Amino acid sequence: MRKIQTRIHDAWLLKPKIFGDARGFFLESWNRETFREIGLDLDFVQDNHSCSSKHVLRGLHYQSGDAAQGKLVWVTSGTVFDVLVDLRQSSPTYGVWDGYMLTTDAHERLYVPPGCAHGFLVVSDTADFHYKVTTPYNPQAECALCWDDPGLAIDWPLEIGIEPILSAKDKAAPSFKDCEKYG
Repeated sequence: MRKIQTRIHDAWLLKPKIFGDARGFFLESWNRETFREIGLDLDFVQDNHSCSSKHVLRGLHYQSGDAAQGKLVWVTSGTVFDVLVDLRQSSPTYGVWDGYMLTTDAHERLYVPPGCAHGFLVVSDTADFHYKVTTPYNPQAECALCWDDPGLAIDWPLEIGIEPILSAKDKAAPSFKDCEKYG
């Protein structure tokens, strides 16, 4: 596993070792010891899987306070533009966003540290998106950040003339200025 620093403090793009031949490929999707060896001593408590169609935008989501989640995310089918925003006021990258095209073929994983909002836009016909989290989902701690906040100016790869498909929660999400932050 190779660990590459993103623009966000403590967030990492992870490139697994892929063993391929004429039959296909093999890779370890999670190995606690391998992650410890690269400096990520994580205790995941829940796995999630979503399937979404093209133009669906999920996010930007996070959980507040002690319910903050670290997330290891990847796609097993399709392509998404994955985005994280640093909401940690004590972080050197507070208020910074970063985005990565995660694809089935590259098998990359993105580690999103606790204290960051996270979301993705499906750019393929469909996408299967997986994530492991370090804290169980807590509906009382659920928060969202406006996906198109002009102050953040996230460069979503939207097709001209196409509006993303959003949940009611995401349509009503507060701006960066007004959203809940971390210390």
